[in-house]
Amino acid sequence: MSESRIAKRYARPLLDLAEEQQAVETIKSDMEQFLLICKGRDFLNMLKSPVIPHLKKGEILKKIFEGKLSTLTMAMFGLIVRKNREKILPGIAAEFINAYNEKMGFQRAHVTTAVSLDTPLKESLERMVMEISGKKPLLADKVDEGIIGGYILTMDDRQIDQSVKGALNKLKLKFDQESK
Repeated sequence: MSESRIAKRYARPLLDLAEEQQAVETIKSDMEQFLLICKGRDFLNMLKSPVIPHLKKGEILKKIFEGKLSTLTMAMFGLIVRKNREKILPGIAAEFINAYNEKMGFQRAHVTTAVSLDTPLKESLERMVMEISGKKPLLADKVDEGIIGGYILTMDDRQIDQSVKGALNKLKLKFDQESK
């Protein structure tokens, strides 16, 4: 079974349990904090290392997070470690946030522009995301001068490329096909 499917199987019940205990926002915050720490290469290598015993990994997690994360999150970490699946903890955290967003009616979207977004343009893109998905947008923006102008909007598996670079690539492809 793939790691993403396993991660979903742990994340959904965690969300249900968090709802039951009225701690959804707390657990979401815990998962976001955990994912921030997972950006560190050393931490991820420790979680995935077959050389470090899984119980030692549990002790490391406890030392790092005890008192900083909720008892429910720490109990979940303990369960995952006992099952020897600590390497999928980052996936579980990401899937929990995805399940939370789905439950709350949020749509993650990423927009890449050549210049930073001003407020009216950002609001316009948020309206576009809302029209396409029917959900409240969570828009993350990135500046990439290489696209020259326009934008590239990505939501789940959909991508809308309205960049100058994308248009030039389409023209190049069309000319290449016609010249053959």
